[in-house]
Amino acid sequence: MLKHSIQLQQALAKPGIIKAPGIFDGLSARLVEQAGFDVGFVSGAGIAFSRFGVPDIGLVTMTEVANTIELIREITELPLIVDIDTGFGNALNTQRTVKVLERAGASAMQMEDQVMPKRCGHMRGKNVVPAAEMVGKIHSFLDARESESTLLVARTDALGVNGFDDAMERARLYLKAGADLLFIEAPQTLEQMQIIAREFGAKVPLVHNLVEGGASPVASSNELAELGYKIALYPVALLHAFVPKAQELLRHIQQTGDTRSFNQALMDLNQINAILGADSLLEQAKKYGSN
Repeated sequence: MLKHSIQLQQALAKPGIIKAPGIFDGLSARLVEQAGFDVGFVSGAGIAFSRFGVPDIGLVTMTEVANTIELIREITELPLIVDIDTGFGNALNTQRTVKVLERAGASAMQMEDQVMPKRCGHMRGKNVVPAAEMVGKIHSFLDARESESTLLVARTDALGVNGFDDAMERARLYLKAGADLLFIEAPQTLEQMQIIAREFGAKVPLVHNLVEGGASPVASSNELAELGYKIALYPVALLHAFVPKAQELLRHIQQTGDTRSFNQALMDLNQINAILGADSLLEQAKKYGSN
């Protein structure tokens, strides 16, 4: 079993909730790891926002996600839960996705039952495939993975489309089909979350999205832990923090032409190099007679 898979299994076995910030490149992965988090969530929305400047409406491809994972794996063994949208197609597409992303370094993959192309779980206009089609894709996922330690997070978006009862029935079917973790997206009330936790919390780790501006009835990982959930995802929190600060700095540069008078501290080149491990890399180079 790979080191990152072992670390994810250990995190799931420990008491308490796992907080998994969204990451989308090497820098965000380093920041999350250096901040002491046990798990990172490679968010499809994060990749769409940061790399391509587009909304989360299914425009990112499987190979682009794989490339992101490979880049992150060059620098860290941080366990990665990877958002694979719908598996990027039917059951056969799902099998290829699993094989490619497992090789790239995914520790777990989150697959949802939306139609393709999908859209953000907190956006209107979603649609879902028949439950039987998703069950088939779960079976194809399990058949394709090389190691049982590569976990499947089965997500249903049916609550906002067909209602709570259908979402619960789909969750039962997905668990029976072999899902390792369950994610019922966008519960509308605290009571719904309590029902989800009562039925599934003792059987399987439960995942929940804490999206700024989303429709979650709870606001913190502490509340999720009290309910019996296991993983709190913060899929685009870093980007939601970065964008307004970046806009403010850019306005300042446009108006003044300098950064020294900006009213908030900026990192300098030495500080960013320290975060990125420049000294360690240069020391390694010396071993091989490079400079």
